[in-house]
Amino acid sequence: MGSIYTITISIIGVLLITGAILVILNDNQDSGRKVAWILIIGILPVIGLLLYIVFGMNFRKPGFFQYRNRQFLDIFEEKASQETKNLLFDTIEEDRIRPEYRSLSRLLKKDSGLTVTDNNEVEIITSGGRKLEALVNDLLAAKHHIHFEYFYFLKDDGSKRIKNLLMQKAREGVKVRFIHENIANITIWPGYYDEMKEAGVEIVKFTNPNSFLLSKFNYRDHRKIVVIDGKVGYTGGMNIGDDYFFRWRDTHMRITGNAVAALQYSFLNSWITSGGRIEGNFDGFFPLKRAVHDHKLVQIIPDEPDREFPILHMGALWTAHHAERYLYIQTPYFVPPEPLLMALKAAAFKGCDVRLMVPKKADLFFMGPANKSFYQDCLEAGIRVFEKGGRFIHAKTMVSDDYLSIIGSANMDCRSMELSYEINTYIYNEDIARENYRIFMEDLRECREIKLEDWAKRPWYHRFTQSVMRLFAPLL
Repeated sequence: MGSIYTITISIIGVLLITGAILVILNDNQDSGRKVAWILIIGILPVIGLLLYIVFGMNFRKPGFFQYRNRQFLDIFEEKASQETKNLLFDTIEEDRIRPEYRSLSRLLKKDSGLTVTDNNEVEIITSGGRKLEALVNDLLAAKHHIHFEYFYFLKDDGSKRIKNLLMQKAREGVKVRFIHENIANITIWPGYYDEMKEAGVEIVKFTNPNSFLLSKFNYRDHRKIVVIDGKVGYTGGMNIGDDYFFRWRDTHMRITGNAVAALQYSFLNSWITSGGRIEGNFDGFFPLKRAVHDHKLVQIIPDEPDREFPILHMGALWTAHHAERYLYIQTPYFVPPEPLLMALKAAAFKGCDVRLMVPKKADLFFMGPANKSFYQDCLEAGIRVFEKGGRFIHAKTMVSDDYLSIIGSANMDCRSMELSYEINTYIYNEDIARENYRIFMEDLRECREIKLEDWAKRPWYHRFTQSVMRLFAPLL
């Protein structure tokens, strides 16, 4: 009897593993991810299969998660004014972009429909202290609503200061809505947020722990968004925490003008699809825009597995393919999907000055070897690689040819490009591009350039560790 039971279990196990491998092979995801998952399942069949179900299944397919967006779009169609829809979706400002960049703007609006906006002021923030100061002042001035959406909202001193301020404004009668990325912040006791609720802050959990689909836990809300009264917006790389406020080097933005409407649109989408409710119409969230007497062209693009296409990955590919004179990149995690790596190498091959800046020491023990596993490819193609010492660099930026700047939440890795809910800002403006160029050059002062001849002499055990991490890089 026991032998029959053992044989039955073995047959079921073989069928499950075989089925999982067939699903992986039939998937349209990156080939590197396929190989990595098949290897994991082959080495650790039971654990590997469970890990794949939770973390590996690809849901960026029509008709699976898209019901979330359809739910929001129906509500938005009913509650938003035609003026708001025109502001978000009309393409009238595209003609003001340089002709060679208009195809990028059209590409980016493919899924969300969000277009480029004029009449914006953008402050590039590279100091966490400056962000904290500006954010506190803007929160204190809030009259109608405050919308908060962050990957990390921690429990340290800076975070508590913001938390107390949100509670204060809620008690004053300002509508404070807070999206809680509960999987990333799972170590923080729920009572921390219950105190906010008692003060009147409305909170929704981004991931429903009672979801019928455990695999949804793999899809995190990595965005960083603040919208105050529909007039002031913050977005970029900085979360809420002391590392971001006081210790790390990051890049964020304070935006006023028409582009704030796109941040608001993205927030409301997350709010409603996470279970939040909005009473009445949306007029108070999209106030009539006053001229800010600036003409920076800004396009804010959210990306998420709910959508059919990985639009931020496509935007990065476009940028690499079209860069002519220079393309400078800052990212804490450089484990790019294969198409993006090839595009960056192609840019360098054609003579574009491609430079990559990553931290000398990663904040996660496995990311150092993972980042370094791509150095050889880059250096052999002519991409210049710089490791930044001093403060850990958490910035996620690209700047090209004194015109295009990209600042956002998305790292240059498979998770950001394929799995996470992200938001990037594309700025078509010479002054902003030159400022980002200057910031990159200032950061170079704390960098050591990696040379190919020196890199070839690294110890064999470093090579081995990096090779192993390269194998699993598509899963990081």
